Amino acid sequence: MADKQREKPVRWVASSRDDLRDFPDDPRRNVGFALSFAQKGRKHPSAKPLRGFKGAGVFEIVEDYRGDTYRAVYTVRFAEAVYVLHVFMKKSTSGIKTPRHELELIARRLQAAEADYQQWLMEKNDENTANG
Repeated sequence: MADKQREKPVRWVASSRDDLRDFPDDPRRNVGFALSFAQKGRKHPSAKPLRGFKGAGVFEIVEDYRGDTYRAVYTVRFAEAVYVLHVFMKKSTSGIKTPRHELELIARRLQAAEADYQQWLMEKNDENTANG
């Protein structure tokens, strides 16, 4: 009997969860499927490392749908959780490069995820101590 690997929880930074809910059904479903791979410690074929975040375990899922491009950015840098940093529809019609303002937002949200993760671990540890 194979061990079922424990899935990491997904934690959402800022408006990322609500933004994903605003996606059309197909891109939303595909992003969710790719995130489920990340929860199991795997990388979905549509997830690519996001340039500019070397060593931070930041990946981007790109979904093209009816002429629009939908993106979700997440990190697996933390041992016990997957953090969704940013979800957006790419507005630019030229080039594939992620706009600078989006990269800056992702960098800020990565810092917020770091702080949230540390707080979450402390609360989890406190909870385990109280129940143990």
